[in-house]
Amino acid sequence: MNNLSLPRGAEKRKELNKDAVQWHIAEQPGKLKRLRKHPRINKVILKTEYLKASIRAKVEHPFRIIKCQFGFIKARYRGLQKNDGKLAMLFALANMVRLDQMIRIQG
Repeated sequence: MNNLSLPRGAEKRKELNKDAVQWHIAEQPGKLKRLRKHPRINKVILKTEYLKASIRAKVEHPFRIIKCQFGFIKARYRGLQKNDGKLAMLFALANMVRLDQMIRIQG
């Protein structure tokens, strides 16, 4: 058994083993470095890692907008409904900011 097939993170947690979920966890940087030494042999694995990274970048972008542009760094203890409402509004505003960015790029 090679090092690349060992479970990491969520796969190891006992409480998550009962669920039939296929986890797509990114490889560690050191393992990726070893894989890049032989790009023709590891072509599929490297392409899969690239796909995971691109999806992660798209998912993380709204969080950057909320944290940097709207200053939402820490949730205050104000009640679940108030925090939920504030986050819903911030994500709606983040969508509007992203849409504005896309419109400006196009024209």
